[in-house]
Amino acid sequence: MTPTENDSSSSCIKGKGKAKHPEPSERTPLLHHHSDAAPSPSQPRVVHDEDVDLESSSDARRRLLSKLTFVFLASLSSCILIFLLLALLAYSYAARLSDVSPEDILENALVIQGPYRVNVLNVTADGGTWIQVRARAGINAGSIMGVDTDGDEGTFYDMWKSFGRWGVKILDRVTVNVSTTQIFSQRQALLATLDSPPFELPLTADPSYDDSWLSPLSLTLFVVPTQNASDIIQFAHDSWHLGAASVHASIPSVIISGGSTDKGGWRQILKLQRSSIQTQLSMKLPPIPGLPTPGKDVPLPSISQLITLQSFGVESEAKDVTVHALATVVNPVPPIINLTAPSLPFIISLPSEDHSLVPMVSVHTDPFMLTHPNITLTISGSVLPLPPHHSAPISAFISRYLSLEPNPVSVACPLFPSVALDMEFPAPSSKPQILRNVTIHDMKIKPNSASTGFLASGSVFARIVLPKGMDLTLDVTRVFPDVLVFDGEAHELPTLLLPQQKDEEQLPDPLPERAFGHIRPEDWLEATSVQVDAEGEGSIFAVTADMVDIPLEVLPGRQRQFSNFISKVVFGTHGALAGLQGTTDVGVHILGLPFRDHEDTATGMDLLGLPFRGSVRIGMKDLLV
Repeated sequence: MTPTENDSSSSCIKGKGKAKHPEPSERTPLLHHHSDAAPSPSQPRVVHDEDVDLESSSDARRRLLSKLTFVFLASLSSCILIFLLLALLAYSYAARLSDVSPEDILENALVIQGPYRVNVLNVTADGGTWIQVRARAGINAGSIMGVDTDGDEGTFYDMWKSFGRWGVKILDRVTVNVSTTQIFSQRQALLATLDSPPFELPLTADPSYDDSWLSPLSLTLFVVPTQNASDIIQFAHDSWHLGAASVHASIPSVIISGGSTDKGGWRQILKLQRSSIQTQLSMKLPPIPGLPTPGKDVPLPSISQLITLQSFGVESEAKDVTVHALATVVNPVPPIINLTAPSLPFIISLPSEDHSLVPMVSVHTDPFMLTHPNITLTISGSVLPLPPHHSAPISAFISRYLSLEPNPVSVACPLFPSVALDMEFPAPSSKPQILRNVTIHDMKIKPNSASTGFLASGSVFARIVLPKGMDLTLDVTRVFPDVLVFDGEAHELPTLLLPQQKDEEQLPDPLPERAFGHIRPEDWLEATSVQVDAEGEGSIFAVTADMVDIPLEVLPGRQRQFSNFISKVVFGTHGALAGLQGTTDVGVHILGLPFRDHEDTATGMDLLGLPFRGSVRIGMKDLLV
């Protein structure tokens, strides 16, 4: 074969077979240029390679899509499985919570320590009181949901409990919204209603054995006590006899939602509502220093036993009479409770003759705190303007006070108008001697021409000495004495009749020894008074009243004593000493305390039955025979 034929054969072979790259040689370049490697458009090999690449790319996409579909379906199945598992777990916890009664929560889950501080924030005009209660509280959610760590109940159940504890930890706290709560006594008498804004309680699934897991709780309550005072008094009596304060609480509705009050989110979707909650609450009465231990056979102490009046005083001012006092009150509250109370107003009333109450004094306390064993109250106020014809209660009060008799008073707080406490204003420790140095100057005795008796004239003199702390300005305008006359100094009678007990013509029975005469005018005697310097006492006034021809009657069966006294006057060198003893009514004007009659005219008041004792020396020249 010729070279030409060889070339032709070679070309034919190339055309029929797959082109092969020439064998590399020493002259073959390491890197081919695109121009060298680029196939010619006439070569069919290039079109076949592109089809293969497209098919390979499509297969790769299909394989990727299959893998993504598998991953998606596997993830979706896992999510559905996890969701179903979570739903199953949530349903199991919800089923447990649905079976939880309010009593279980109150007795087994809710733990309250305290209260350790109670502050009175405000008292409203309708008798309600805003108070702030501080305590420590928490909810042991593990006990009511059954997810606590007590006991080993198997791997699956322990996992179930672990998930529950994790859920409680994530939830962290709940918000409690309580509707208006009514508090009843054991006799089903309404004692008070309570309202509070929503408040938070922390949750725990596994509390420690001590109280370190409890969180501080500050709760604001609006308390409206009942207006029925008898129900409150009855509740106090029942609690004292039982030795514990037991009440029944009725709560129409309680809504417990997850999370805190000021933050929204998924937690608030979780809600638990309970209606018509009824529960019993009881607290043992603590021992109170100075009082007997509460019990069935021990009577409830009176209010007067709880309050001690340390001092009091009254003072006349230009437009009113001011009152100030210092008192201590036995503190019945446990020491763990600290109460800060604002100023509290009170109205003090006196009983009148028809058994109605006459408001006399308006006072208020300074803000005070609970101290143990006693609370100290600083009290100040003024005497109220008195209505016409109501001086009798004050007169009776003063007369009982001067006779060492306690006075019944009624104390009411305007903030709680239906609650009035009956108390006793204590008598003084020693008998005050209001009328002192009583005598009759220039006393003259003469026969009564109209009867068989005698007539007495003279100038009655006395000092009115008010007890210490009573700095009143008085103007004595008249007196009405009722006097027994004795042969010699008079001795004090065992008892003196109070004004409401004294008859106009009543004499002591039996008659005192050596008493022989009785002086009683038919009408008031005009009097004048002058204030003098006080020496360690209250206000002091010198009083003078002239009496002219006042009947001096010889007491029944005492003619002999009268004759002996006249004999001493006639034959004695210095006459005879006549003792004076009795009571007198005194009409006064008190500066700052005007009484008004029905015509709005300023009038005075009458102090009835003021006891006195004095003497007068009568000589021969004083007998006008």
